[in-house]
Amino acid sequence: MTTTGTATAGPALGPRLGGLLTVLACNMLVDALEVSALLVAVPAIARDLRLDAGAAQWPLTGFAVGFGGLLLFAQRLVDRFGRRRVYLVGLAAFAVASLAAAAADTLWLLVLTRLVKGLCAALTAPTGLAIIAADFPEGRARERAVSVYTLFGAAGFSAGLLLSGVLTGIGWRLTLASPAPVVAVLLVAALRLVPKDRPRHGGRPLGVARALTFTVALLAIVHALTSVPRTGLAGPAGFLSAAAAAAAVTAWFLTERSRPDPVWSLPPGGAALVRGALSAAALNGSHLGLLLILSLQLQLLRGWSAPLTALALLPAALPLVLTALASGRMLRRWGATPLIALGTLPPCLGCAWYLAAGTPDDYARDVLPGLLLIATGFVLSFAALNSQAVAGVPPERRGAAAGFYQTAVQLGAVLVPAAVAALLEHAAHGGSPGAAAGRPRAALALVTLVAAAGWATALTGLRRAPAPAVPHER
Repeated sequence: MTTTGTATAGPALGPRLGGLLTVLACNMLVDALEVSALLVAVPAIARDLRLDAGAAQWPLTGFAVGFGGLLLFAQRLVDRFGRRRVYLVGLAAFAVASLAAAAADTLWLLVLTRLVKGLCAALTAPTGLAIIAADFPEGRARERAVSVYTLFGAAGFSAGLLLSGVLTGIGWRLTLASPAPVVAVLLVAALRLVPKDRPRHGGRPLGVARALTFTVALLAIVHALTSVPRTGLAGPAGFLSAAAAAAAVTAWFLTERSRPDPVWSLPPGGAALVRGALSAAALNGSHLGLLLILSLQLQLLRGWSAPLTALALLPAALPLVLTALASGRMLRRWGATPLIALGTLPPCLGCAWYLAAGTPDDYARDVLPGLLLIATGFVLSFAALNSQAVAGVPPERRGAAAGFYQTAVQLGAVLVPAAVAALLEHAAHGGSPGAAAGRPRAALALVTLVAAAGWATALTGLRRAPAPAVPHER
């Protein structure tokens, strides 16, 4: 989920800025498709690497852990080394990690490469937006660039489903390797097009220890979530896993508490930021958790191919792409808070629909209505949530506010799919992903509760003053 702008008519950008925008937008698309690409590939990866349901989620959540783990600290790297250097290093490392992921023959190596790719996305996604803000003229040209950039981000999820469906049908390793040549071409173009800038020497400390502690804490939490249902909390393995997670979270908390600028230090307007971040985390987490269940069910229970599964899941993502450029008009007409309160309701109903159905015996009856409800929720609330994240925040703090918001979104992508996989494995008593997919009730109840919590959080905003309106086009 990224900040959404509004398309505006205006003069052509010119060859250099047009080429730069193409590089930035295509890279944003690649970053976005990394999540959905693994949703379709998980069953094939689990089968070839002989993973149970709890372990099968790691390639999916590993990317989100890396992304969320570095987002709050990426700006410090940009301040120290400059936008150009950070962006180019992120691109190069992403391409190398894609090839390494395709060659991985063990789970730990695959997760490590996915973690690295998430870290790279945490560098390139916000830095690309910062390059637009710094190098595109203020006014319609910049608004158009932001609109194109975020439209490609919204399109990435749908593109990832389709690409993974086609490539996983040939081999899941091809799905993991496919971004490498694209990113290599973008890197060559970026070397010529991304302008040089001066780093802010003598700025804040990098905070490497803080970022590392936060990332380790996330990994420990996911490991505990997926280990305890398999081994039990009373067993040595389960107890040690839970204790390690508690120790990692405590270490991160103490590290932050000792700093003058902890990550929970919110700018003015922080209540709306927290409310929007929690609603967005719930929306994103329940969405990914539900699609993970459906991907396993359609492929392992119904015997559908990867391309057919990708097409079946597409209705949950495609409507957002088709309506993204109209989001600005919706915001100006109705305001962010009502749209969020209204938009977070349909995903609750969609999750409840699957909870009532249990297993997808008929696509048109059991699957499609829920997907369309989820899509409706994203169409209504996606841009509004992003807008509310920085509404009322002073300009000098908007970067920090956006980082806080995006980190929360990624936390939803980490915790909910991991918990879903743990509940599936527990229901199957440690059986295969196919056996787990046949017992989805507890996991479906979880995603329904998470979606409902996001809606309830959004409703609290109706009792408060509405967020500032989105300014009219110039």
